[in-house]
Amino acid sequence: MLESVLIANRGEIACRIIKTARKMGLRTVAVYSDADADALHVRMADQAVNIGPPPATESYLCADRILEAARQTHVNAIHPGYGFLSEQPDLVTGCAENGVIWVGPHLDAILSMGSKIEAKKIAQNAGVPCIPGYSGQDQSDKTLISSALGVGLPVMIKASAGGGGKGMRAVFNAAELPAAIASARTEAKRAFGDDWLLVEKLIQNPRHIEVQLLGDKHGNMLHLFERDCSIQRNHQKLLEEAPAPNLRDDTRAALHETAVRLGRTMRYDSTGTVEFIMDAETETFYFLEVNTRLQVEHTVTEEVTGLDLVEQQFRVASGEALHFTQDQVTCTGHAIEARLTAEDAADNFRPETGTILHWATDPNLRCDSGVQTGSVIGANYDSMVAKLVAHGNDRDIACRILAKGLEQLEVAGLKTNRLFLRDAIQRDRFATGRATTDFLFEEWPEGWQPTQTDTFAIAALALHIQDRPALSPWTSLGGFRLLQSSGHPATTTYRDTQDTGLRLDITETPNGYVLSTPTASEPVQVKRTNNTQLTITRNGVQNTVGALIRNGRTHVWGHDFDAIHGVLPLGNFDAAKQGTNAPSPHQIIAPMPGLIVELRATPNATVTAGETLVVMESMKLLMELKAAVPGTIGEIKTGAGETVDANAMLIQLIPSEKED
Repeated sequence: MLESVLIANRGEIACRIIKTARKMGLRTVAVYSDADADALHVRMADQAVNIGPPPATESYLCADRILEAARQTHVNAIHPGYGFLSEQPDLVTGCAENGVIWVGPHLDAILSMGSKIEAKKIAQNAGVPCIPGYSGQDQSDKTLISSALGVGLPVMIKASAGGGGKGMRAVFNAAELPAAIASARTEAKRAFGDDWLLVEKLIQNPRHIEVQLLGDKHGNMLHLFERDCSIQRNHQKLLEEAPAPNLRDDTRAALHETAVRLGRTMRYDSTGTVEFIMDAETETFYFLEVNTRLQVEHTVTEEVTGLDLVEQQFRVASGEALHFTQDQVTCTGHAIEARLTAEDAADNFRPETGTILHWATDPNLRCDSGVQTGSVIGANYDSMVAKLVAHGNDRDIACRILAKGLEQLEVAGLKTNRLFLRDAIQRDRFATGRATTDFLFEEWPEGWQPTQTDTFAIAALALHIQDRPALSPWTSLGGFRLLQSSGHPATTTYRDTQDTGLRLDITETPNGYVLSTPTASEPVQVKRTNNTQLTITRNGVQNTVGALIRNGRTHVWGHDFDAIHGVLPLGNFDAAKQGTNAPSPHQIIAPMPGLIVELRATPNATVTAGETLVVMESMKLLMELKAAVPGTIGEIKTGAGETVDANAMLIQLIPSEKED
């Protein structure tokens, strides 16, 4: 019987598993790398064990360290979550050798489904339709090329041991085949340590449909309906939903029956997912793979069935038989999950890193996350921040709830894909349930871009109000300032360090503020609602926006925008641009918080006046910090790649004797 469990994972899924374990009265143990010492999953667990340095290859992917943590804390079960070691046989074998319960399927299932070639053989033997192609032992380029031409272009070259889109290349003409095979082989070897490839007919513009399975150790095998995961980028899922929209009843029934038949053939005894690719027009479907673990998108199945899949995993692993039959599993309403990631969707989904300075979610959404205000998104792991899930009586309601929840989400500190997800949900092709895996390219062939909003004006207003004294009887008269000569309203000019041509004048008046650019001006009224909110009235229209100022950057967000600006009053901007080091001619001082991009000084080196010693970036403004006098480099207190605070001493300069 389960009494305690170690979660061999991190972040969102570790937190998710801990919640269910607590509900079941299990003692929980988290593991963490040095980078995750302050992570939410570490604080949530009853105990936590450090398992190594930040790189996953030295921590979360080390089965021996996971097993040692289990021995050290005397747990009797290990749950792998998804990713990392969840489908690796070493940890399963180690559990068996140490008398620890493995919360997952039996080893043979993992081994057989870990190879796409072997999985395809098992599926074919079970009568499951497979994509035409080649998966033989001869891995020579000549055989792979001839097989591709025999199947008929276009084809997909795929890594047998692959997943997550790695080692996959679509080929549309024969001349591309040699290069595609070589690059797929190289990527597969690097990612999985296995460069075996297979060739499959490319199903163009398909849907990605998967069926959730649940089996036990007593021979019971059920399906928990299907999910549509067609909205993808580089084979990574972005939006998932249950049930799949716009399927004929006979297709839906055939998907369920086929998946259960394959599960029974495998004697599957945990949660697992059978993935299919489907021709969007004919609804002909083909087997892709079996994921022998909990899926990221298990949440939508939980929402429509009312089942806790992690609880079912625990019960099955402890030897319990399923306590319900297929007829007792119902699908109620519709659920959609959006994967919120720390990525700049407007810049080709460039990953973002940094600290989450503010975090608040819509209570109408289920939020599975491993972050909170103060959490750090680093470069060592994937960019997923949270899974946001809406459940409604029907699909239209679920879409509306999710879109509104994404608009209400408040996150500051780094960019996310929240507005891209909102826009995707509202596109007609998704709203009507007709999306395929080519959705992103078809909707945004030149890449997604957000709606243009004057976020700099909002950021400048936020900074301006922060600099104003607290309200009192003497400061409550609009923008009037005591001692302002002749009673004229005060005006401050702000510059945006991301665009040196952008400037804004903010003039205080008894009725509010006047915002002026070189070409236009307008009156606005602004109230600080709380520490992170402003209410701004423009042309009689009132909007509440978020604003937060940290470390020299102004973060603003609203229903239709997310932005981070470097905003400086004009005098400060000019000083920063010149890179002055006024405190002492014998020191190089950081004029503002920022990143050391380049260090051109070495100890004891001789420098001349005006020579650049440090190149610093702050709010996307590059500054060259120069020696004010000739001399010799003394103490160096920084290095390239380091983040420094304003007024930090970077270099000590020993003046030369000729200085006088």
